[in-house]
Amino acid sequence: MKKNDGAVTVKQSITQKEWFWGYTFLMPVIIGFLIFTLIPVCMSLYYSFTEYDGISKPIFIGLENYSSLMKNEDFLLSLKNTLVFTIWTVPVGAFLSLLCAELLNTDIIGKKIYRSIIFIPNIVSYVAVAMVWQWLYNEDYGLINSLLGSLGLYQPPWLTSTEWAMPSVIIMTIWKNLGFNMIIFLAGLQGISTSYYEAAYIDGASTLQRFFHITVPLLKNTTLFVIVTSMIGAFQTFDQIYLLTAGGPNRATQVVVYLIYMNAFQYFKQGYASAMSCILFVIIFAATLLQFKLNNQQELN
Repeated sequence: MKKNDGAVTVKQSITQKEWFWGYTFLMPVIIGFLIFTLIPVCMSLYYSFTEYDGISKPIFIGLENYSSLMKNEDFLLSLKNTLVFTIWTVPVGAFLSLLCAELLNTDIIGKKIYRSIIFIPNIVSYVAVAMVWQWLYNEDYGLINSLLGSLGLYQPPWLTSTEWAMPSVIIMTIWKNLGFNMIIFLAGLQGISTSYYEAAYIDGASTLQRFFHITVPLLKNTTLFVIVTSMIGAFQTFDQIYLLTAGGPNRATQVVVYLIYMNAFQYFKQGYASAMSCILFVIIFAATLLQFKLNNQQELN
């Protein structure tokens, strides 16, 4: 018994040491999460119930900010613009990413070069990307309109028209995020056994049939990841809006996060902006839960 007790004591001490060093190495991440995520989120929730300009003492006003937001045309318009942006960028971006991944998963010459070319925009900052696309979209000497003009086609006022401003931002966003989602899909495709495709080929299944009956079902979890992360990013879009259109023209590209920025740092309505942030969090959280619920229902069926 004494021998066994000694072994248990040694095992417990080793376990305690592992826990100690484990938490020691995790401490920077935990501290960073507390300081830069959890505490700001809690403060934002508190400020959403106050009238606060970022300088003077917050004044508690209850649900007044929330009730005011429900009547605010600017906020409702920004929600609509954010929803339009999300509806277009997420499914279209996911489909194009899957298409690129499928094409570059085959044995074609130079596929590594093509993968790198498509992925490079993802690692470039939005500032650099926006400068390039501002030149591309220029009405007078932009490459896109020059090409359209040479073909005798209509040359849209990309960034200065309420009709074309949002499509311009959507196109640039899809192009920039294409590489990241393509890599995710590519990893999922390479995890599918070739035996499925060989069996389907022997049974006479066409390329489209193999794609829709093998690739798409087996990529369900990968697709869910891409859709959820893309949706969260789309709801929080800010950089491209700020750099390309600044919410214009005539609020055509004014999204929720841009309106939050304007209220917080231009109008100094920190409490009002915090209420917008909380509503946006609830929308993103609900949309994410809905995605997981739909995915679980499909698995049960």
